[in-house]
Amino acid sequence: MTRTALIIGATGLSGSNLAARLSASGGWHVCGLSRGGKEVPGVDTPVAADLTDEAASGAALSALSDVTHVFFCTWSKQDTEAENCRVNRAMVRNALNGLADAPLKHVALVTGTKHYLGPFEAYAQGRPYTPFLEDQPRLPGENFYYAQEDEIFEAARQRGFTWSVHRPHTMIGYTLGNAMNMGVTLAVYASICAETGQPFLFPGSKAQYRAVADITDARLLARHLEWSATTSDAANTAFNVVNGDLFRWEWMWGRIADWFGLQDAGAPHQVMPLQCQMQDADKIWSRIVTKYGLGDHPVSALASWWHTDADLGREIECFNDMKNSRQAGFCAHQSSCDSFFDVFEMLVKNRIIPAPSGKENLCQ
Repeated sequence: MTRTALIIGATGLSGSNLAARLSASGGWHVCGLSRGGKEVPGVDTPVAADLTDEAASGAALSALSDVTHVFFCTWSKQDTEAENCRVNRAMVRNALNGLADAPLKHVALVTGTKHYLGPFEAYAQGRPYTPFLEDQPRLPGENFYYAQEDEIFEAARQRGFTWSVHRPHTMIGYTLGNAMNMGVTLAVYASICAETGQPFLFPGSKAQYRAVADITDARLLARHLEWSATTSDAANTAFNVVNGDLFRWEWMWGRIADWFGLQDAGAPHQVMPLQCQMQDADKIWSRIVTKYGLGDHPVSALASWWHTDADLGREIECFNDMKNSRQAGFCAHQSSCDSFFDVFEMLVKNRIIPAPSGKENLCQ
């Protein structure tokens, strides 16, 4: 039986990896929604729609009358959390209203660890218990993740479909132009350090450098999304989704430095945000692109300094428990070192970053 999936945010990190996963699995017809309707590997039917426009998105989605599964993998960043709540909740509502005639069976929502840390304007200001537990109560105050959840919960009650919520931690995967991709950001930073001789400093806090951490490989999240949408024991459940191993950045930073042939410069006495270190990155990257014949991608389309600074600058320990997944039978595991290294290899092969010395064979 063929299921019809609608991936909302198909060009993003989680959406593009999910499209590849569903296409490889077989038995899925994949529709991929983005503002521009861009073609994405694994997407059978691209759909152009701006979900902030109720009328236009309704017209675009009404033609998708056979959608059985929705995967909501996007969000729109606003100036305040109140606006984040209003806009992102409306996007969920507009998507589901546009599919009013579709035979929906399941709706999956991708959120993240800010469920436990709060929004950016009050980010990590408390001292939450770790590991983060899926049944922890919501934090007080506004959080657009909660607004998105509530919109889906209410629609599920009215229309009878099942739901799942997926909370990845720091996302690692291959994609370009994504605002939350630490793997590509660190690859660009390391490449600039290698070219200029700038020390490869850990840019975050000493607390984060020494704390226990975990990450989420976008490919593992894609497996989890497909599993939850097709497994009855996973219905109507919120899940943390992480690789399954733990590390400390003081160890991982050395592994990343070794991959690029750099000296691990460790953590300085004070936080050295990438947004400050990389103020001249545009000009430097332009020279690197010309020197090594790389793809003509501006550094702003590759690196997300602000988001990596937010993750690595936290003063608290952040890692996640996956009890709900394990009890329901999802036991997949991913090496976090390989999550980074696989992204770095893809960036070299696709001539996005220069090959470090000794890794020229990756270009072949």
